[in-house]
Amino acid sequence: MTTLEGSKVRLRRASAEDAEARFALGRDPEISRMFGVSQADVIPMTFEAAKQWAEGHANDPHAWIIEVSGRLIGEIKFHSIHANDRRASMAIGIYDRTELNKGAGTEAIRLLLAHAFEELGLHRIAVRVLAYNERAIRAYVKCGFKVEGRERESAFVDGNWHDDVMMALLATEFGG
Repeated sequence: MTTLEGSKVRLRRASAEDAEARFALGRDPEISRMFGVSQADVIPMTFEAAKQWAEGHANDPHAWIIEVSGRLIGEIKFHSIHANDRRASMAIGIYDRTELNKGAGTEAIRLLLAHAFEELGLHRIAVRVLAYNERAIRAYVKCGFKVEGRERESAFVDGNWHDDVMMALLATEFGG
């Protein structure tokens, strides 16, 4: 797996040693809400769960740890990869509240997109994001993603229905 370096962010393969850092970050209720988890369903991070997270990511050839200044702050990965169609879906999570709104997510997305289009030869990367996750939508738009549609009332979070916004970026649209 390729390590990807930016000016602030480094994307690297996970290892079992990442369990401690993931455990220390815990599960922030507001960050969890951005992933579609109701506040009442957020449970504290256990070391066992952090260990499973680290092991799962270490064994996933399409998952990277996001580091800033040598510290784990989140993850980014591909899923639903279709080799014939040269497309994949992408997901990102920043778990360190102190790193939100500092551009780390946007830089991580750009690094992974460059890898996807220039190294892996993918043609299309898609994301799905809750409509209320405005921070993520702004980051995707900054990276060139276009809104393709909306899946109405597809997520039930905190007692209310919420829409998912479907976005994608084509290799021909990527500016780097």
